[in-house]
Amino acid sequence: MWEELFQLYLVTSLLFHVIRNKKMEGWQWLYPPESFEFIGNDGVKIVTKDSTDYWQRTHYGFRNDNGHFLYKKIKGDFVISAETNFDSTTLYDQCGLYARLDEDNWVKTSTEYENEKVSHMGAVVTNLGYSDWSKREIDANIKRVFYQMKRIGNDFEIWVSLDGVEYKEIRVAHFHKEAPELMVGVYACSPKRGGFTCQITNIKITQ
Repeated sequence: MWEELFQLYLVTSLLFHVIRNKKMEGWQWLYPPESFEFIGNDGVKIVTKDSTDYWQRTHYGFRNDNGHFLYKKIKGDFVISAETNFDSTTLYDQCGLYARLDEDNWVKTSTEYENEKVSHMGAVVTNLGYSDWSKREIDANIKRVFYQMKRIGNDFEIWVSLDGVEYKEIRVAHFHKEAPELMVGVYACSPKRGGFTCQITNIKITQ
């Protein structure tokens, strides 16, 4: 019995890690990264594990649900924004904003590395277990992007900026499943390698 309880504790600790550091009090990890370090009162440096990703079924067929997600539970409408600085070098290295009900219903926005010339700035919206990806090409040398995600009812707006001043809207989407409360925060993952390093700072959530 005690052995079973201990094993359950270990599994739970790996999946959900409550942050007790006062710098980011109230935040939790879903799938903690290889390592992380808080930056001031509103930022985090993340080093990813290998084979981490978020995607459900569409086109590729696979279901991946193990990216590193630092979040708070938020009820109702919100706006979350953050600045990302990243050292992407490998296919699909990514970091950005993420809002989640469960593995089959979520929204994320990030810039995903493609090759030495091109990255894809965009958003993935997953409804009822199927993901879609809207994207636009940007220069792969761009390693700093600002994001803003707004929830209004069951609708989402996603805005991006390269300078933190002038924002452009890149996506409007609808969440099909009712979700009074969501997990809201920042994420990073690297499907093709471990060791992707990023800094996500100026994290702000307003309601």
